[in-house]
Amino acid sequence: MAGAGDFNIWWGLLGLAPLIIYLILVFRDMDPLPATLIAVIFGAFMTGQNLISMGNVLAKAMGSFLALVGLIIMLGRGLGEVLTETKASHTIVHKIIYGIGIDTEKKAMLGIMLSCIVVVGLLGTMAGGNAILAPIVVPIAAAVGLTKSVVGIMFQAAAEEALIIGPFTPPMVTVMGLLHMSYIDVLLKVSLPIALVTWICTWFMIQRIQKETKGKTDYEEQWRVGLDEFAPTKESIKATYTFLTLFLIAIVYGIVVKAGTNFVIVVMILLALATGYAGGLKTDKIFKLIVKGMAGNVGLFLLFLLLEPFINFVEQAGGFKAISILLMPLIEVGGKAAVVISGGLLGAFGISGATVAELKMLDSMFQPSVIKYGVSIAAWGVAMVVATRVTNFIYPGSNMISSMGYAESTDMKSMIKNGVVIAAAQTIFLIVYAYMFA
Repeated sequence: MAGAGDFNIWWGLLGLAPLIIYLILVFRDMDPLPATLIAVIFGAFMTGQNLISMGNVLAKAMGSFLALVGLIIMLGRGLGEVLTETKASHTIVHKIIYGIGIDTEKKAMLGIMLSCIVVVGLLGTMAGGNAILAPIVVPIAAAVGLTKSVVGIMFQAAAEEALIIGPFTPPMVTVMGLLHMSYIDVLLKVSLPIALVTWICTWFMIQRIQKETKGKTDYEEQWRVGLDEFAPTKESIKATYTFLTLFLIAIVYGIVVKAGTNFVIVVMILLALATGYAGGLKTDKIFKLIVKGMAGNVGLFLLFLLLEPFINFVEQAGGFKAISILLMPLIEVGGKAAVVISGGLLGAFGISGATVAELKMLDSMFQPSVIKYGVSIAAWGVAMVVATRVTNFIYPGSNMISSMGYAESTDMKSMIKNGVVIAAAQTIFLIVYAYMFA
């Protein structure tokens, strides 16, 4: 079976072997880092690499976009440690929760979801953000009668939204870099519409699930105490306002000068220092916290370092070109919209693993078609983001399970039920957006 020109599509499909091996391993719950390493080794073998050339490949990967993303994510974790140590993140949650005045189920739902979006969006990590939130908001949820099932759903759904809204989160930084769009453009044209769809679906679902699980997955009495265990101090308030003020200034400055992804590195270091000083920390302590946080994400940095040769090996072997040729009849019939829909659905239901890896793979697979058919950048961004969000909502992966854990819930059925509704809504949104704006 021949492809375009002298390209043999069968050899091209064989070039997908590293990707297929990767997908099999991650779907069997292997950690993405060893799964990626195995795929890289297989790809190196297929493309005829030796030890010298492999060393050159890895050295080149150190200066790649993905390595930059890895560094930014590590620094984000470091900034998160400073925000946690100064209790700035705790203070933000406290201000939101008590500012709303929690005395009903709906107010508690609103306060918890807003707190989750803000904290996870600023810290750039779902696990870290929810770890801070849980001790503060779970007693409040218990006091007004929210069930564990509902709190688990809110932790995941709101955090998934936050990860595509926050300026320093891995998905946002990756999408900005791949699409060469500013933060505000990605936020307004891609992230916020998808987040709005997620919010609306989740809001209606938690009302329903609250009624279904009331009296079945309630919190025990011991969770209904400790509402006032945390109280903002003078130092934590100062650190909070310093962080928020400088954070807003940095965003405005970045927009005015049209700063690129590299600007984020400087911003996070300066924010960490300023927030630390305002919170009463010394320079030595601040840098120890930054290093401590970065150390927690070394595995992610190595993953992103390996992703560069992994994607390149599949591309060199003709794997992505083979996919493009196979999809060509569908795309020729459907045009621009078909490119967007195909990319989004393939990512949502056919690719799993680390979000950044999924984004990079999809972009590599479909970039030739995106360019050839003149697909709008925003529409392609929506396809990539929907792909990664749907995956997390329909598969019981780490995001879903950790959210249940922080909520003390074991109700997987409710999590999946909410996830399926959101996945369906986001898929419909993708199709509509593709036909309207591609």
